[in-house]
Amino acid sequence: MVKVRPDTAPRALSEEIHLTAARNEFVSFQVALHGGDSGLRGVRASLPSLDGPARISGPEVTLYREDFLTTRQPSTPDTPVGRWPDALVPDVDELANETRTAFPFDVPARESRAIWVDVLVPMDAPPGDYLGTVEVTSDGLRENVPVRLTVVDALLPSTPSLATAFLLWSPHVCRAHTGRTDCSRQELEPLLARYQRLALEHRVTLSSAFPRVSGAATWDVPDWASFDATWGPFLDGTAPSRLPGARMTSLEYLGEYSPQALADFATHFRERGWLERAYAYVGDEPPFGTPWPEIRERATLVKQVAPGLRVLLTTNIQQLRKERMEELVDLPVPLINHMDGTSAQYSEFLSQPGKELWLYQSCMSHGCEYGTNAPENKPGAGWPSYMLDRSAAKARALEWLSFLSGATGELYYQTVGMLSSAWEDQFRFNGNGEGTLFFPGTPQRIGGATDVPVASLRLKLIRQGVQDYEWLKLVSDAGDPDFARQVARELLPSASRVTDDGAAFDRARLRLVHRYVELTGQRSPDGGSADGGSADGDSADGGSADGDSTDGHSTDGRSAPATLSEEPDATATGGCSTGGGTSALAGVLALAALAFSARRRAHAHARVTTGRAGPRSRGRATRYS
Repeated sequence: MVKVRPDTAPRALSEEIHLTAARNEFVSFQVALHGGDSGLRGVRASLPSLDGPARISGPEVTLYREDFLTTRQPSTPDTPVGRWPDALVPDVDELANETRTAFPFDVPARESRAIWVDVLVPMDAPPGDYLGTVEVTSDGLRENVPVRLTVVDALLPSTPSLATAFLLWSPHVCRAHTGRTDCSRQELEPLLARYQRLALEHRVTLSSAFPRVSGAATWDVPDWASFDATWGPFLDGTAPSRLPGARMTSLEYLGEYSPQALADFATHFRERGWLERAYAYVGDEPPFGTPWPEIRERATLVKQVAPGLRVLLTTNIQQLRKERMEELVDLPVPLINHMDGTSAQYSEFLSQPGKELWLYQSCMSHGCEYGTNAPENKPGAGWPSYMLDRSAAKARALEWLSFLSGATGELYYQTVGMLSSAWEDQFRFNGNGEGTLFFPGTPQRIGGATDVPVASLRLKLIRQGVQDYEWLKLVSDAGDPDFARQVARELLPSASRVTDDGAAFDRARLRLVHRYVELTGQRSPDGGSADGGSADGDSADGGSADGDSTDGHSTDGRSAPATLSEEPDATATGGCSTGGGTSALAGVLALAALAFSARRRAHAHARVTTGRAGPRSRGRATRYS
């Protein structure tokens, strides 16, 4: 939960990293290196396996080199410009299984670099402790970083409970990977299928990732049999995936708004069992984006000729009521900026059959034009944000707020907006990373032979947020929705007060894990208690594991939305301290657990510490939480 920049300073650490996860859950951490006074050359890293009741290895463990993007304008006034980590170049990529150019790399003198590690716990992994070692080598350096993974007896679904509709404009993919704008459907479909698979493995759905008719917004579908052959496996959950059975949770209707086209779509999708996940995006942010009369005309037509196809509109409940559109819209999607103090107003709407609330965040979180930065973005607080130069915590927050407000889905307007220039520049709508969550992984850029999408660090954090949502739901479904809501409220008193303290998210997640274990009658992992503290009462970073207590109004965990701004005032904490200095000896300096950093054990296991010593491996090390 720390973005390791070149000037990130070292801190001391000499103990193992400890992760906790459910089966079928991704957990992540970082190993960062500091160049010391002379730098490091030829750095390589590996995590051969995690061994315990079974073995976790192969495609379930992926290492990445964190690549930098240099910003020239800040997303918010208090954000420094310069090099920010975002692109994650894989050692062996997740889709084509080809070796890429993650390793080796150099660390300049007096600078830091980081390696990102993903571990997917197999669905059939027995509960228990799994031990392994991240082996880091370079010219003159050998360091072994011990890792302990505790698997609890819980299972996260491959298809998330929280629906997502992350949009993708396919001509941007064509341009980024071919340099042209005239890709045929046959050229685009394999590329788009790789983007969809990587998205699903990050627990989000690219709901509009289909070839488009040249120069038009409608899709290029020669016939339904052809569509089904390519995209049916992603909708049915039979496409290859490291998350077995993962299915798309949404699909946008991209045909013409004509009676015949809509009726044909609804008929075919109903026959295939997909219609309940489809939606018609009838307009955007009225009246500024789409006029209300046009929206009303489209929504009325959908209801008349395509019953069962849901109508989606990016607006809030106040506008729907004002325009008397509540009956015509099934999926209102308000900005998260419009939710503070208004969540309860959706209760009556959501009590109607077929109605859902989705949320989205946009450039309003930082200010869509230069000089219009949101006033709530004070140091240590502010709105959720997917900007690459905002804190890691900001990108993990929206799914917690979705749970609190009773939302069951999330929309994001674009994922490849600046794909062609993603490696050099993503400044759009006054934000770095606005509408771009992937990088084009061409062989010229990352090696190998096959074009693939490259995930951003922010996509990993969004996945973490979706998994957090599952833990909130698990605790609620296991019998304690009040506890789940309390934990979420203490973490996020309101939508506009998202802390930059990434460790706070890890502690909150750990509290949920412990409570679920208690509710299901298991032995608590690591001897901890449900409030997230360790057995002797200390929290993961030595601070309090609990915030100020708040009362929970709801008893069902999701269906009764909370009013986000009604919580007591609390002081948001800032980011991590980075004591120590750049004069530390070269060596492994940083370990960051995205899942959480639990209190370390005084005893170390011999199997994960063997071979640790090396003349240059005694540099300062630290854990970033």
